[in-house]
Amino acid sequence: MPSFDIVSEANMVEVKNALDTANKEIANRYDFKGSDARIEQKELELTVFADDDFKLGQVREVMHNKFAKRGVDVRFLDMGSVEKIGGDKVKQKITVKKGIEQVVAKKIVQLFKDEKLKVTASIQGEAVRVTGAKKDILQEAIALVRAKVTDVPVTFQNFRD
Repeated sequence: MPSFDIVSEANMVEVKNALDTANKEIANRYDFKGSDARIEQKELELTVFADDDFKLGQVREVMHNKFAKRGVDVRFLDMGSVEKIGGDKVKQKITVKKGIEQVVAKKIVQLFKDEKLKVTASIQGEAVRVTGAKKDILQEAIALVRAKVTDVPVTFQNFRD
């Protein structure tokens, strides 16, 4: 039976490239000369450093622009709280989300039931597997998810015939 997976994960190569170009722009911008503004990455955790709250906002804005140019959805980012790290310097932890949360996965499964599509949806950890009798029904399911699920960026993988 044909099937596919609904997942929610950022392309980490594009995230790294966006952060590299953002750090280059921050290093070259006149308003950041002599400041400690930068973005560091450790796996799925980003840390934004700046001299004050205003510059922190500017660094985040540069990062968001670079993400948009690279095609990385900013809805993948989970902003942490701003912390003071001595003097006027501040930092903020940002987590890159990976996987569909259980609440959203249940919402997707319920969406198929409400629309009475002839597909079977099951939650497989951080993904939702959708199975149907024909490819056409699965394409309808993909169109439905694209139209109705807007709070989380989703992609479709592992399309099997």
